[in-house]
Amino acid sequence: MGGQLVGGTSGMVLALAFAAVMNLGAWWWSDRLVLRMYGAREVSEAAAPELYGIVRALAQRARIPMPRVYLIPENAPNAFATGRGPQHAAVAVTEGLLHRLDRSEVAGVLAHELAHVRHRDTLVMTVAATLAGAVSMLANLGQWALLLGGGRGADDADEAPSPASGLLGVLVAPFAAMLVQLAISRSREFLADEAGARLTHDPRALASALRKIEAWSREVSLSAGTPATAHLFIVNPFAGGGLLRLFSTHPSTDARVARLLAMERERLAVAR
Repeated sequence: MGGQLVGGTSGMVLALAFAAVMNLGAWWWSDRLVLRMYGAREVSEAAAPELYGIVRALAQRARIPMPRVYLIPENAPNAFATGRGPQHAAVAVTEGLLHRLDRSEVAGVLAHELAHVRHRDTLVMTVAATLAGAVSMLANLGQWALLLGGGRGADDADEAPSPASGLLGVLVAPFAAMLVQLAISRSREFLADEAGARLTHDPRALASALRKIEAWSREVSLSAGTPATAHLFIVNPFAGGGLLRLFSTHPSTDARVARLLAMERERLAVAR
């Protein structure tokens, strides 16, 4: 119905197909593109035995194939996972993460990232981006249709919307689609936090890691990258304050930590 409002049935199909092609292409090559963007280099077990060992143990516990392991030459502590799915996954951490977090905190971060791999969140966000992209394209089509006088023939007269409703669709639809996409991204972060904490059996370590990463991110920023990749990281390295939080790809760290500490309390209560 939204597609017919601004671009007709043919416009809806065209926009969805175009957005699907673009986003599926980005999904297919996402791992190579983003790893190259951040200058990540693949490391072997011999080169980084402790890091590699943590990833291997967590992957076995999560029952997923061993992902490729990358190190990013950045002082800002952060990490992300990418790839088309568990069979083609990669996990990358910055040098700053290894220097500023202890072993249990690093394990918590890596467990969170492997939870994204296990849940196929790259695919989930690709689908969300496709739908959001299609809506945005439809809005652009609708904008041109309004400027050119509607762009509909006589056969479409019965179903043509009023100019006011068309303008509303052009203005509201892409904004609403973006908010839905961001809401999905935030919900996947909560799920990955929970799953990662269950993998390590140590919710407090992940909570501590999130606090440290957020605090250090205010002091040391990433020298490479773009906000378009913010959703990949465990903590948004490009986040702003105030109203900008409404458009964040991540929940607030306070909310995430509160949930993790609640899990820790439940875990301790069961252990008694």
